[in-house]
Amino acid sequence: MKRKRTCLAALLATAPLSACAGTPRMSDAERLQLHRSHAGEPVPGFHLPGQLNGWTALGDEALVVWTRPREAWLLELAGPCNDLRHATALSLTSTGSRVQARFDSVLPLGPMVGQVGRVPCRIETIRPLDTAALRQAGDALREARIEARD
Repeated sequence: MKRKRTCLAALLATAPLSACAGTPRMSDAERLQLHRSHAGEPVPGFHLPGQLNGWTALGDEALVVWTRPREAWLLELAGPCNDLRHATALSLTSTGSRVQARFDSVLPLGPMVGQVGRVPCRIETIRPLDTAALRQAGDALREARIEARD
């Protein structure tokens, strides 16, 4: 099967758990833990129907990719992906239209990303996310933080 790289042009993702103005922002570790708690068991891979619907970095070792408005995957990487936080777009490797754990990689792209010696960040695990529960938990957490602040 032919191996290809899917390039996503300047996709700035709207984080489904982005903080409201004036609300303390969750740390990367807190956001990663929230996503892990709403992720299913690891799967071998997922179907990538063309372009991603969005993506969100969760520090330098994990990210969420949205393949549809209500379908998202938690990708944990084999090690730190130093340019992930500064990326404005991503390139994912795939075989056909399937992204596979331990085989495919993420390559951060953008003007702030180093151009020399870019190293692909290998995907270690892929877990499906319960997006409805994740949104509800994020909303509840934000409300609790607002109440605690007031």
